[in-house]
Amino acid sequence: MASKLYNIIVGGASVSAGAYFTTWLLTGENPTQLQTVQAEAGKKTGRLRTLPPRSTQIQSLNSEEFDVLIIGGGATGAGCAIDSVTRGLKTALVELDDFASGTSSRSTKLIHGGVRYLQKAILNLDLEQYKMVKEALHERATMLKTAPHLTHAIPIMLPVYEWWKVPYYWVGIKAYDLVAGSKTVKSSYYLTKTEALEIFPMLKKDKLVGAIVYHDGQQDDARMCLALALTATRYGATVANHVKAIHIIKDDKGKICGAHLRDELTGKEWDVKAKCIINAAGPFTDSVRKMDDTNVKEICTPSKGVHIVLPGYYSPEQMGLLDPETSDGRVIFFLPWQKHTLSGTTDSPCAVTYNPTPTEDEISFILNEIKNYLNSDVEVRRGDVLSAWGGIRPLVSDPNKGDTQSLARNHIVHVSKSNLVTIAGGKWTTYRAMAQETIDAAIQAVPELKPTKPECQTDGLQLEGAHGWTPTMYIRLVQDFGLECEVAQHLATSYGDRAFAVAKLANLTGKRWPVIGNKIHPEFPYIDAEIRYGVREYAVTAVDMIARRLRLAFLNVQAAQEALPTIVNIMAEELNWSDDEKEKQLKMANHFLATEMGMSVNRASRDKIPITLSQEEVKMYVKRFQILDHDHKGYVSINDIRRSMKNAGENVTGDELHEILKEIDTNMNGQVELDEYLQMMSALKSGHISHSRFARMAELEEFHNKTQSKISVERSGGGF
Repeated sequence: MASKLYNIIVGGASVSAGAYFTTWLLTGENPTQLQTVQAEAGKKTGRLRTLPPRSTQIQSLNSEEFDVLIIGGGATGAGCAIDSVTRGLKTALVELDDFASGTSSRSTKLIHGGVRYLQKAILNLDLEQYKMVKEALHERATMLKTAPHLTHAIPIMLPVYEWWKVPYYWVGIKAYDLVAGSKTVKSSYYLTKTEALEIFPMLKKDKLVGAIVYHDGQQDDARMCLALALTATRYGATVANHVKAIHIIKDDKGKICGAHLRDELTGKEWDVKAKCIINAAGPFTDSVRKMDDTNVKEICTPSKGVHIVLPGYYSPEQMGLLDPETSDGRVIFFLPWQKHTLSGTTDSPCAVTYNPTPTEDEISFILNEIKNYLNSDVEVRRGDVLSAWGGIRPLVSDPNKGDTQSLARNHIVHVSKSNLVTIAGGKWTTYRAMAQETIDAAIQAVPELKPTKPECQTDGLQLEGAHGWTPTMYIRLVQDFGLECEVAQHLATSYGDRAFAVAKLANLTGKRWPVIGNKIHPEFPYIDAEIRYGVREYAVTAVDMIARRLRLAFLNVQAAQEALPTIVNIMAEELNWSDDEKEKQLKMANHFLATEMGMSVNRASRDKIPITLSQEEVKMYVKRFQILDHDHKGYVSINDIRRSMKNAGENVTGDELHEILKEIDTNMNGQVELDEYLQMMSALKSGHISHSRFARMAELEEFHNKTQSKISVERSGGGF
């Protein structure tokens, strides 16, 4: 492999090109990214640093003093960290959980100005709403430019079922283009009924008169937020996940001078000095404000939005759908995302919690709205919900408006008497503008802050992975490393120019092709190297890995659960976990999948289905169950499953056997009773689950049993 790389590099057109790719391929560092920047508050010139390990970040928090300490590692907090550090301020950021563990990883994945906000701005002559949309459209263009590997333009279809609405929607969407001006992604256009059905064949045909198509942006939100945090630390900021701000420290004049922190992994506590603290805690904004003043008035109104993920065949790969008029007056998006279909969101008042969970009612609401727009050939099944999650939006409350859908996603920046700077509200797309306004306010409020660059530096600043990325970069990954094409494309769009550093960590497959890159799950392009690289990106728990370094938990909870043992074993090698710690991580990750990613509600929906099998069906399934229950114990054990799989010619691991058992063992007693089997077969019949390996195994075992009986009869002469 090294010889191959050497020939590729030396075969370049020039010495400089050879040096470029030598650095890129063999060290994993991108020379373009190693640009000269101002460091350490402008005192000297340096280069973007390599990522320090988390232990170094913790040591920095323990031993150094900072100009700015940011509480909150979501999009807004990470955006503030970049803005602050690039102005020359010594910056630190702490996050209680993981970067993007809250709302920032649970969005609709859109980068948008807000079509419905523009509609309200025009109809209500609301200048504030108009300015918010205008700003968001500028920031949309900025995000597409500064992180092109994590973002892309997406066309979204608005189907029209009444003729008079065609000009109404057309004018509205054209106004959206007009407000964007030179920042327009692509121009909107009209489609006839025939053209709309050709592009989106799943669409309901009855009464369809045409469609309007407009463009917005789409992103991988969790990895975008991570890119912000990594970019901030490349520029010199100290960033640490799983560190909690316990309380705020003030001087004898009542001004903020630091905070008391705790490392949630070790339990160690310490004080950190900071001239200014920025509260970017999202839904938990008010809890941080109450650290400053217990009597402060709450300013955030939390609202939960639930999304579901369906198989990719529910939507075209390159076209989304907008339902502008749901049964309760909201909008529903129906979008292709990472070869799956994402749909949401609901919007309802909720309590603030660290662990928002989707409910069956919320999932059913989305499914019912989807049915209104898909043709009768597409059976929208409850069992096709692969994942479901809820995120809490930190909306800024307005006492003059009663319902949450009327709340604009605008933001406020507030400075308290003690100089706690709070940034609240807003939305993903405008994170950079919000950060700029926040740091401006901090500099104005705290005279001790002396930035070397008073003006914001982030408009157009490329993020982690963007510097050397090109749309065809994945081809080099295929050619130079021997990666499968799908895997190479995934690495390029997830890591940008850092994909080469990831590929360096991949193990040989032992196959002719691909040469490297062992998948952690056969249905997804995630490979072993990403787990190792994810640890370098500050993943310290299995949940960090499956939810935010990889997006497996958000795409398919069952697949995430199946991949967990492999993921935990690789993380254990990197982080020196004991067997007890591995078991702890597995339990925590399974609990996360069950509660926050919809696995429990998926199972509960199936268990509530009454058994509606016919007498003939019950008889057939009882027979199959008895065949599986080889020793007539009254239940099917894991040994019965192992024997059946062997009869089918499939060699499965112990972990795979347990996964097959778990999909049907609703009593959680390590065995399958007849009632559990019949319940599952009824759920399959009704569409509440889409498939079952256990059911398929029982069918194959019955076939095997019949075949063996026939062979026995023929050998004994009974067949003549």
